[in-house]
Amino acid sequence: MIVLAGAAGCGGSQESIEVAPAPTLTLAVIGDTPYGDEQLASFPTLVESINSQGSVDLVLHLGDIKTGGSPCDVRYYRHVRMLLDSFAFPVLYTPGDNEWTDCHRPAAGGHVPTERLARLRRVFFARPGMSLGGEPEPVRTQARGRGRRGVPENVLWSDRDVVVSMLHVVGSDNGREPWFEGNETARQTATRQAEVTARVAADLAWIDETFREATRSDAAAVVLAMQADMFAGARAGGYARIVARLTRRARALDGAVLLLNGDTHQYLVDRPVAAPNVTRIVVQGETTAEWLRVEVDPQAARPFTPRRRTVS
Repeated sequence: MIVLAGAAGCGGSQESIEVAPAPTLTLAVIGDTPYGDEQLASFPTLVESINSQGSVDLVLHLGDIKTGGSPCDVRYYRHVRMLLDSFAFPVLYTPGDNEWTDCHRPAAGGHVPTERLARLRRVFFARPGMSLGGEPEPVRTQARGRGRRGVPENVLWSDRDVVVSMLHVVGSDNGREPWFEGNETARQTATRQAEVTARVAADLAWIDETFREATRSDAAAVVLAMQADMFAGARAGGYARIVARLTRRARALDGAVLLLNGDTHQYLVDRPVAAPNVTRIVVQGETTAEWLRVEVDPQAARPFTPRRRTVS
């Protein structure tokens, strides 16, 4: 899991006043950024644009914190972590393929991807269960799995009749593409396949848990966020089980579902699965010039209102 705590409250004595929560949950959504030195330098301006809103409940980063051909350097991971820590609001981040799956590429450093994933997790997900920016209830995490290693970046958070869930589903055919231009050793092939098998099983279990939580809490809306655009072009079978489980669970839910994707960089709103209550949004990527504000009003006839915001 990643939960990045937002800024602490101001000091001084204040009276305790009970305020009813606003009916609308506000999300700030970004993905596929920063890409390259120019966007890395301008990322603080993007942060300030979101911080200036003063009414954001949660920031979601949908993965790909670097380009696929840039070095998979731990110092870079730490720098991006520092940038995400500068948000004034709680942040959830799910990994993209660029920061681990594709690190076998020579330009990215020729790393074994699972080794980079382990390092990425140490930087971003080392403290599972941390409270969200002072919220009384911690985010739930899949950090420990029954009979398997956990997936700490898979998290679940509920507020205002809405369940928000992050899933580690990446590009590069969900991590199934061979490493080192196909020149894997037999051991590396087995390692890659074992990682995919374990993570997909964990993701399927987390989808189930997300919808169980929505049913238990009688939530009116579910938000599922992941990196991969599972429906772009002639996508291969690395996403088939994820799509099938999501569709089946959504169709059985008496509520609305929003699927948030990055990966393909072009803003899109559509309905790609055979469940009439599912809306999908792909966020604009490879930019620090805009972000997406999503207002979730679970009592509205159309509960999801996306608004693209330009960074001035």
